[in-house]
Amino acid sequence: MKLNGKRIAYLVEDGFEDLEFWVPVMRLREEGASVVIVGSRLERFHGKYRLEATADVEASDVCAAEFDGLVVPGGWAPDKLRRYPSVLKLVREINEQGKVIGAICHAGSVLISAKIVKGRKATGSVGIRDDLINAGAEWVDAPALRDGNLVWGRVVEDIPAFCRELVKAFAGE
Repeated sequence: MKLNGKRIAYLVEDGFEDLEFWVPVMRLREEGASVVIVGSRLERFHGKYRLEATADVEASDVCAAEFDGLVVPGGWAPDKLRRYPSVLKLVREINEQGKVIGAICHAGSVLISAKIVKGRKATGSVGIRDDLINAGAEWVDAPALRDGNLVWGRVVEDIPAFCRELVKAFAGE
């Protein structure tokens, strides 16, 4: 298993895109990673299509040094997650430490609010293309891509490509 010993934070908030949350979580765990669900608060959250995920810890109770990286799902959750200073601090610190950050679909809005996309290549939902460009990112229309420590996925249909890039990034390939 390529990710044995890796500890990965996976953000959650109400309105997460169910498949963009659960498929990568399962894929990372399948490779041996310990995936820690990090919420804005310690409770059960509901996805767009009613799947559930329970936070293991609150974002305000963790620090970047505890993790090898972080993943943000899409859906409506990113618009909520970007409002929490503790979430943005965690994202910024993980980025400053050069650790992997994965973002799919609308998740780029969290990275925009954390101010880490300027000068970087990015993809995601067409719905945030202009937001990424206005934040200084170079938009690329691709199923998945990696720019340094940032791993991007476009939409639900691109989850397999996103997962492949995530696993390679966390494995140091």
